[in-house]
Amino acid sequence: MLTPRLACVASAYDLERAELAGLLAGEPGYRVEQVWQGLWERGARPEAMTNLPRTLRERLAAVLPPPFQEVSRSVSHDGRTVKWLWQLPGSARIEAVLMSHRGRSTVCVSSQAGCAMKCGFCATGQMGFTRHLSAGEIIEQVVTAQRAALPRRLGNVVFMGMGEPLANYAQVWTAISQIHGRIGISARHITISTVGVIPGIRRLAREALPVNLAVSLHAARDSLRNQLVPVNRRYPLAALMGACREYLAAKGRRLSFEWALIGGVNDTARDAAELARLALGLPLAAHVNLIPLNPTPAYAARGTRPAGIAAFQAELTDHGVNATVRQNRGTDINAACGQLAARTVTAGPTRVAN
Repeated sequence: MLTPRLACVASAYDLERAELAGLLAGEPGYRVEQVWQGLWERGARPEAMTNLPRTLRERLAAVLPPPFQEVSRSVSHDGRTVKWLWQLPGSARIEAVLMSHRGRSTVCVSSQAGCAMKCGFCATGQMGFTRHLSAGEIIEQVVTAQRAALPRRLGNVVFMGMGEPLANYAQVWTAISQIHGRIGISARHITISTVGVIPGIRRLAREALPVNLAVSLHAARDSLRNQLVPVNRRYPLAALMGACREYLAAKGRRLSFEWALIGGVNDTARDAAELARLALGLPLAAHVNLIPLNPTPAYAARGTRPAGIAAFQAELTDHGVNATVRQNRGTDINAACGQLAARTVTAGPTRVAN
């Protein structure tokens, strides 16, 4: 019989070893280690743990929380980006994206189903907030991607999918600790992206693991940022930069600013000068990631054209800012930055390129 705690866990990866041992009461002790290794080292479901007797596999399958229900798996035309759409218990749906690079892969995970931040140019912000994810539900995305990435190594985890990670701080940090400690991905290869939730940035500064911080800025004056990133009304730029300075004082590691370039909105010489002042005003100058805005159904403005992107980057360089343009990945399957909206799209090839 399951305890109340075990009856409400959302994922097998929410279970601690002692809880798993309780589920295996009556079995030899080494079975607990076999199942634990199967989950965390192989990313296997009970039915695939062929080192276990069939009756035990059936027993585990009956008592462990079921895996995500895959609604769709979409692969980009070049075969190097795959996006999952999963149905969670209830009405919640989430997406995660696996991107393949030379010899390694990166997974972009969701921390919430939907998002409450209401950034109008972001498809997740347009859909609204459904619920927080548990730590195990976050980890399950990583484990699934790790299995799909083979023979490549899953080298990076970025919290840039659906949701605001610092609004679900406790579960996100538990997931990060276990991704680092149990799966073995270095904290320096884990990145948290936030629209600027100041209490979360301050908590992050006190943590021991040196994860990367990316601030989704998108505007460098309050009047414009209030429109693009509504949370700015609660956490305006002066306060946000103060929190960034506290983070740098505690960590001594450069952070990055993310800037989605929107044609005629935030891509002028004035915007570049204002962004440069913020980036260079930190004790360690921030690196700027320029992101060509990707189209979403409910936002009329379009991304800056390639020539405008190059000009904006050049303006920043002239001001002394280190700025790079992020390569769009998976636009053809709505898997690029700002496009995750938990809906089915037409898939490309059925395999991921090696």
